[in-house]
This record gives sequence, C-alpha cells and structure tokens, in this order.
Amino acid sequence: MRTTDKVALNGAGEAKSPQVQSVDQPTTSGARHEVLGLKRETLQQIHYQLLLARFFDERIWMLNRQGKTAFVISSAGQEGTQIGIAHALQPGHDIVFPYYRNLALVLALGATPREIMLGQLSKAEDPSGQGRQMPSHFGLPRLNIMTVSSPVATQLTQAAGAALASKIKKDDKVTAVFVGDGGTSKGDFHEALNFASVHCLPVIFVVENNGYAISVPLSKQMHIQNISDRAAGYGMPGVTVDGNDVLEVYRVAKEAVERARSGGGPTLIEAKTYRYRPHSSSDDDRFYRSREEVEEWKHKDPVERFERYLEEQSLLDNATKQKVRKDVKRAVDEAQDYAEKAPYAAPEMALRYVYDEEVR
Repeated sequence: MRTTDKVALNGAGEAKSPQVQSVDQPTTSGARHEVLGLKRETLQQIHYQLLLARFFDERIWMLNRQGKTAFVISSAGQEGTQIGIAHALQPGHDIVFPYYRNLALVLALGATPREIMLGQLSKAEDPSGQGRQMPSHFGLPRLNIMTVSSPVATQLTQAAGAALASKIKKDDKVTAVFVGDGGTSKGDFHEALNFASVHCLPVIFVVENNGYAISVPLSKQMHIQNISDRAAGYGMPGVTVDGNDVLEVYRVAKEAVERARSGGGPTLIEAKTYRYRPHSSSDDDRFYRSREEVEEWKHKDPVERFERYLEEQSLLDNATKQKVRKDVKRAVDEAQDYAEKAPYAAPEMALRYVYDEEVR
C-alpha cells in the first residue's frame, strides 16, 4: 500500500503542484466508493461536510474582515484530507488531537456549526473554553476532541501519551493526531514517532503537507520530498497520499486505523494538499508565493473533485447540488445569528479553572 507524490520545485524553491501517482490500487471492477464499502448515504454526508466546511470557512474569514472575530486560520483547500480521515475513525470513541487548521475535521467528527461559531466569536457558551480560548483552537470533550495547543507540534507527544493509556487500559481506542509540515521540523515530531513505534501504540500521525511552514517552503525545511519517508527510521509504515482526493485519503486512513486498532502499531500518513488563503488572517502570503501557484492548485480543489466524481457516478445532479448549498448556507447563517446574539463571558470567568477554588 503506497501512494507517492513527485514534487518539482520552481526557481524560487517553492513546491509546484505534485504529479500524483498511485501504486497498488484496488483492481476490483466496481466504482471506487463501492470498492471502499461506502454507501450512497455516506457519500452524501461527505459532500455536505465538504461544502459546510468551505462555506463556514468563507464566513468566518468575512467576519474577521468585518472586525467581528479576532483571528482565523483557514482550512480552505485541505478539507479532503480532514474529512477523509474523519470517516475512518469512530467519532466519540476514538481520541483526536487536531491542530489549528482542522475546521473541516472537527465538523466532520460531529461538532456543530453553532459550537464552532461560539468559539470563533469567543462567547461564554463556547464548549472548548467558555470564550477564553483563542479562535481556531478547537476542543470538544463529548467527542474526545482534545483542545488545540498553540505551541507547534506539542500535540504529537500528547497523542502518544493518550495512545499509551489506551493500550494499557485496552479500551479499543485509536488516537489520531494532526500537524502541518512545519511541525515535523520540531523535536516533538521525532520524539512522538519514536515513542509510539517502540511501544507499538494505536496512533496515526497525519501530516497535512501544504508546502509551507507559514512562509517557509518545504525545500527549506528538509532535503527530502516526502515526509512519510521518515517513518522508516522509526520502524513504522509511512504513506504519502493525494490529500485533495477524499476517497483515497479514506482508503489509506481506514487501513491505518484498522492496523492500529488490531495491535499493529502506528502509521505516518502524509497528505499532500494546499491552503488557498494565507497562513492566518494576520499573514500576507503574497510575499512568499505567486498568485499563479495558488490558482494552479485550485484546479485540484477537493470539493469540486468529489462533486465531479458523484456526477460521473450519477449520484449528484444540479438540483441536488443547489439544495445542498442552500442547506449549508442556512446552517452557517443560523450558527452565526445565534453566536452573535449569545453573551460574552463575565469578567470573573477569567480566573475560573485556573486555580483550585476550594483552597483557602
């Protein structure tokens, strides 16, 4: 099982669009989703989630420009990776450590648009931090989604610890942890992979490789083209996958999750993808990448690719497509309307849960 990308570099050392070549693909004659065991209802759910994440992302970016939310980290362009992984997990049972670009992931795992919007607008009902957490720092206890840590890559060692606990307790849980390509240059990445491999832990490490650590291209971070090649040094499987192909991501993730749950140990998944917007709402990406590069990647858009697949399989027509868009817009509108009217946290909440309140 392996999917490889060959990435060319332009004169500025920036990654061009990868030429994706799949190896050892299933040879069964049926449609791809049938080979993967995905029913029509699941495909419809994936379609809705792709659009919901994209519409929600566009809305909160607009709210930031209106001064209604302080900070946004966009997931636009990376939805295929996140939703493909989400469908390979058992939401609410498995443990997930997201990173700040995982809006699509947490929505696909079951977080509601209202819950996410409350956090984005820093309202008291925010389930991840009662309005005190930084926007785009997701967390939802009811779904075993651990709160995002701002320091880059710290979630990797945390995930290894959670997976060790699951192995000791034999609770049949798989831990999935997400990080960007820049995070793999931190010591946490190597320590987590080594520890997980040595102890054969039920964890999958997902690297969303969008080519840039903020403004630093991959070629200036490492002298290899595939981050997944590093897995061999830790004695675990490493897979590079086209992160804009949601079905292929699901296939790879499903195998990794099944391996972890059956006691086969960890897997490193590298998803080659791309972010359309700057690193964050505080960044200006025009200083380090061309508009032509961004537009080239939009031709590989994960939402449009999945819609084309559904149309080719006669599973989506224009009327249904428009209806889903209306449903998604309504869900985002309702979430925004509720969150904007919701109260902010009272000032005394600033110290809640910081100190032991029973200590005198």
